[in-house]
Amino acid sequence: MCGILAVLGCADDTQGKRVRVLELSRRLKHRGPDWSGMHQVGDCYLSHQRLAIIDPASGDQPLYNEDKSIVVTVNGEIYNHEQLRAQLSSHTFRTGSDCEVIAHLYEEHGENFIDMLDGVFSFVLLDTRDNSFIAARDAIGVTPLYIGWGIDGSVWISSEMKGLNDDCEHFEIFPPGHLYSSKQGGFKRWYNPPWFSEVIPSVPYDPLALRKAFEKAVIKRLMTDVPFGVLLSGGLDSSLVAAVTVRHLAGTKAAKRWGTKLHSFCVGLEGSPDLKAAKEVANYLGTMHHEFTFTVQDGIDAIEDVIYHTETYDVTTIRASTPMFLMSRKIKSLGVKMVISGEGSDEIFGGYLYFHKAPNKEELHHETCQKIKALHQYDCLRANKATSAWGLEARVPFLDKEFINEAMSIDPEWKMIRPDLGRIEKWVLRKAFDDEEQPFLPKHILYRQKEQFSDGVGYSWIDGLKAHAESNVTDKMMSNAKFIYPHNTPTTKEAYCYRMIFERFFPQNSAILTVPGGPSVACSTAKAVEWDAQWSGNLDPSGRAALGVHLSAYEQEHLPATILTGTSKKPRMIEVAAPGVAIES
Repeated sequence: MCGILAVLGCADDTQGKRVRVLELSRRLKHRGPDWSGMHQVGDCYLSHQRLAIIDPASGDQPLYNEDKSIVVTVNGEIYNHEQLRAQLSSHTFRTGSDCEVIAHLYEEHGENFIDMLDGVFSFVLLDTRDNSFIAARDAIGVTPLYIGWGIDGSVWISSEMKGLNDDCEHFEIFPPGHLYSSKQGGFKRWYNPPWFSEVIPSVPYDPLALRKAFEKAVIKRLMTDVPFGVLLSGGLDSSLVAAVTVRHLAGTKAAKRWGTKLHSFCVGLEGSPDLKAAKEVANYLGTMHHEFTFTVQDGIDAIEDVIYHTETYDVTTIRASTPMFLMSRKIKSLGVKMVISGEGSDEIFGGYLYFHKAPNKEELHHETCQKIKALHQYDCLRANKATSAWGLEARVPFLDKEFINEAMSIDPEWKMIRPDLGRIEKWVLRKAFDDEEQPFLPKHILYRQKEQFSDGVGYSWIDGLKAHAESNVTDKMMSNAKFIYPHNTPTTKEAYCYRMIFERFFPQNSAILTVPGGPSVACSTAKAVEWDAQWSGNLDPSGRAALGVHLSAYEQEHLPATILTGTSKKPRMIEVAAPGVAIES
């Protein structure tokens, strides 16, 4: 991933504004340590911080068409760029960059080419012939993007909030799947898949079709000219990413350049569930495995940096971002610049443990649709910003457009968790890769119970964060929380602690409004809290909050004291024998 910053239509002194844009662009340098570029045309500036993954030698940005009348700065990867180049045979390409096709597609199709792009991207394109511009963001929001408006009439677009928050009168998240056009003066949604309307699909479950769609999504993401690896927690999603990558790596351009031995990476506290499971999967697949450990204090010491880079005060996101942030630094130190990760599966297949309580297929489907639509504020934000903080790119095959269409067309009755039929969470995905003749994974890994990343790195991680917050936030502070933070009022000391840090970096009201809120249990939406009456007193994002479902759930009678009032009591752990969710052996 790279960093882009565009300032369009400035009224200020030209030289002074150029210096300011360069200064702000440097705030994004962590996203692209390999090269910096700037293009100025009159009162418009396009700057770029490059992380070179494709064509490192000549693909520096901004990118242009033949006569440089079209200028584009891009953050992302276009996986079908070779096919698009073939369709643009009348055009002359300056570089081998996958993103250069955007300039030439605009010449051919105007603003109506976005859906032709198969990949993840955020870009700003300036047409110097009439001084108009367009900006667009990928379908799900895998790449981050913000838009702001200056009091002088300028429009600001940046990969991260820190590139524009000090200079804009108002700013907000650039919505995924949308195009912003200066000619139209607003947003238009270009991404309109069948599932977006949330109509209940009725296509019968075809395990082989689902498997092939995912394998295709992974193979696309092996497009790289630099060393890469996979993030491997030992859970279902990351293990499938690794297993499919191992099967298809041989014969790719990446394998010819970097070898067929796949590198895998895992992080956790000493003795954590993920470290143990990941090592077993790595041994089974034969990867070159790298295991990183951290202490609770290491994580606490990194919290301020994590909040600065992820630009959120959401508790779930910060809990999971911190181990990923620490791991990314280690990975980058090994010379690796790209990793493939398993984000998105739980949203698509109803994989979070609270889905055990879904009352019917209609509500399950609506919940999965809502979760996918919100990914850009949660897991996509975490995966991108926690890795980009160290100049590392994370690719997410579960969020491939074609794969989502395949998975979201399945009759959601098949996604329902049915203990009476032996179906645990994400059964349709597990079954698709349950190959007796050529196993992708050992059975007990394929059917391992869902662990949220912030839990899997070690349960004492979350307990340690709560204890840290307890020592830094007083009961008196909590009693006044609704007056200090009237929007998204923190309900726990941990949330209050993160909010204080966030507003130190991003005090503007516009910044506060970019972070979602509302009641949630085990990563649910506010709507899903209604599925179980006991959840109203158990609002915690940990998977252990799914009482009667998680095999190591919180003990219920300790929840109100621990989670709602933030007292120093620690929740005891109990084993819950939940029918239908025991790990298969």
